[in-house]
Amino acid sequence: MSQLPITDNHIHIDMKRGRGLDAVRDFQNAGGTHMFLVSLPSRHLGVSVKKPEDYKTVFDLTIEAASKINETGVTAFPVLGIHPVDILYLSEENGVKKAVEIMCGGFDIAASYVQKGDAIALKSGRPHFPVEPDILSASNQIMSHVFEHGRDLKCAVQLHVEDMTPESIKDIAEIAKKAGIGTEKIVNHHATPLVSAAEVFGIYPSIPAAKDNIEIAFEQGSRFLMETDYVDDPDKPGFVLGPKTVPKKTKKLIETIGEEPFWSIHQEIPSKIYDVDIEI
Repeated sequence: MSQLPITDNHIHIDMKRGRGLDAVRDFQNAGGTHMFLVSLPSRHLGVSVKKPEDYKTVFDLTIEAASKINETGVTAFPVLGIHPVDILYLSEENGVKKAVEIMCGGFDIAASYVQKGDAIALKSGRPHFPVEPDILSASNQIMSHVFEHGRDLKCAVQLHVEDMTPESIKDIAEIAKKAGIGTEKIVNHHATPLVSAAEVFGIYPSIPAAKDNIEIAFEQGSRFLMETDYVDDPDKPGFVLGPKTVPKKTKKLIETIGEEPFWSIHQEIPSKIYDVDIEI
């Protein structure tokens, strides 16, 4: 049997302020082979957003980081997005309507990178905590706009949203249906281990490999992805989870349940969702 790939579905690497390639080597030395490299929030990178074009700096840094990571032997797939909390900052400065225009314009630019083949997916969502109704409505409007890009480009969309429940999974699926994107192209990042509920609506959960999340998920099957959501922030070492976590968790569980389900998690499912080759 060929060597098992080990994939982190949602990780950030900061080449300027963070550990950068040292964090990638930690992932690699622990057994990691592939990562979906998600763009960091604009504020994390010190980018002040006043207009859609300002997000281009964020996207360019992500693509540049992926190129450097690929030189190490780890395969990095760039995922471009705008953190949904940006709607709060931009609304305070510009009003809600203008904030929506700025973020949707930013996603138009991100989509152009996917169209050119420089990135493979988009990342959107809505704030993961309670917000005013107008902010929630605006966030759903932006998310629908991104789903439309996903539909047209036939690319996946990762979502940063609240802790999902069966009800909120249904809500996301309905927004996706109206936008015309298949739910099999939607990935719930930082998901609760509601594997069965997500499967009902076709969405794929990407579950942090913390505590016993993965063990709980396996009670409902292996239709999920694994992630760390590592932020690579020198002020928060190891946050959310360290880069070694997914490989270490995978190897630990292989000892008790075998390799078979991990071929699905680390190769078959992400290959199908993102339309990429995951091989060693």
